[in-house]
Amino acid sequence: MVVLSVPESPLRLRPWGLDDLPALVEAHRDPQLRRWLATSLAGEAEARQWLDVQEAGWADATRFSFAVVEADLPPLGHVVVKAGSAEVGYWTAAHARGRGIAAQAVETVSTWALETQKLAQLSLLHAVGNEASCRVAEKCGFVLHELVPASPPAFPNDAHRHVRTA
Repeated sequence: MVVLSVPESPLRLRPWGLDDLPALVEAHRDPQLRRWLATSLAGEAEARQWLDVQEAGWADATRFSFAVVEADLPPLGHVVVKAGSAEVGYWTAAHARGRGIAAQAVETVSTWALETQKLAQLSLLHAVGNEASCRVAEKCGFVLHELVPASPPAFPNDAHRHVRTA
């Protein structure tokens, strides 16, 4: 498993673990986070299943999922590279928003993925109306590429697809 340091920051990106379960459940109680995510974890059982999926992704090199941490504090957010679709995704816990954590994590994991996974490009998708995600994408060198139509029920809203090339 990989641990990444965020340049010029106390933040680190490390794989999720069972000790992170309480912070994961707490983060998913936030209505704003649930508004923008395609899936939401309703409790500890779902969070455990989610952690299992993240661990399996590392094992088969299809999903590189990182907890965004500072010192020994509980995770502040999440960032993931889905290798098959060459897509990056993320979220930030409510108590950590407004500090630039998402942009730092997305930039770090994107650079790592493009360099080490030999990807030609990465996509970042977010719901139309999620202006904060548009700003994160732009800060990290992702260019707005297209409008993706809604595909209910999994993706009920139109989305922006941003692309960053190697």
